[in-house]
Amino acid sequence: MPQQADGHGPIFLTATDYELPEVLPEGIEKYKNFAEMTRGGSGILRSCFDQLTGRSVVMKSLLPQFIDDEKEKRRLLREARVTAQLQHPNTVPVYEIGRAEEVGVYFTMKRISGENFFEILKRIAMNDKDTFKEFPLKARVEVVINAALALSYAHARGVIHRDVKPENIWVGNFGEVILLDWGVAKVWGQAADEPQHPAVHQDQQQAIQALTMSGDRPGTPLYMSPEQVNVHRAAVDERTDIFSLGVVLYEAAALHEPFRGRVIQETFENILHDTPPPPSKRRREWSIPESFDEIVMRAIEKQPANRFQSMREMIEALRSVQLTD
Repeated sequence: MPQQADGHGPIFLTATDYELPEVLPEGIEKYKNFAEMTRGGSGILRSCFDQLTGRSVVMKSLLPQFIDDEKEKRRLLREARVTAQLQHPNTVPVYEIGRAEEVGVYFTMKRISGENFFEILKRIAMNDKDTFKEFPLKARVEVVINAALALSYAHARGVIHRDVKPENIWVGNFGEVILLDWGVAKVWGQAADEPQHPAVHQDQQQAIQALTMSGDRPGTPLYMSPEQVNVHRAAVDERTDIFSLGVVLYEAAALHEPFRGRVIQETFENILHDTPPPPSKRRREWSIPESFDEIVMRAIEKQPANRFQSMREMIEALRSVQLTD
């Protein structure tokens, strides 16, 4: 029997051939069968069914205690708009942005079956033979390359992710790789082919700047760049994402985070001052070529000027490496 695209059960004619209601529901009223998927920070993700299109989607909204929080509302709306504007095969499509009395600001997006990249790496680290067979080093590197393609596209449009980590890389059951969670993204400016919307005036630009202050130190400690840790060291630009993706690449090969300390402050000190051994030294039992080590270590250089200067450059270097497994 044919399955839904999200892998959650069979398609029935009743989901595709029913008539539209005389009065079309609007906004959140057209969704039903809500089921919580996960929550964290100020937000909650729930799956639900769109009665008009006949498809399952994911809705992101604020937790009840944050519905009236103006700062959190702006953050969520900004995440929704940034995600919606990044129309790329390795980003998730946004279907609708809205507001409802029950949940406040919300947006809906494509539901994708699968799991995050961290879960895959965790199983390999636990010697799960089936996962290792499905995701040898070559396949794991390809996952990272796909995330890099999303970042390259975002950078070309003036958006820096700032929270690249395995948990934010979604690996679908049908081979798709999606880079998620643009909630702390920094927006540098307008894409060259996008006209400035007349509603975006100086007050709004100041509000955007307040949401993306470098002093907020957004990101996840294990994957932060030195300039994210030391906010006075250098400006955060696309090379910050290159560093974070380099950490992900290191972890994908060595199954070990390069800068992990016993506490967060020690992790920050390691990011600022420590040079970890290359992945091949962590995993001597695997045939990790020296050329791969060089790419990883260049990506996690302390000084931005010593890293790859664009995500496209890093992608090209990765594609030139011959991996046997």
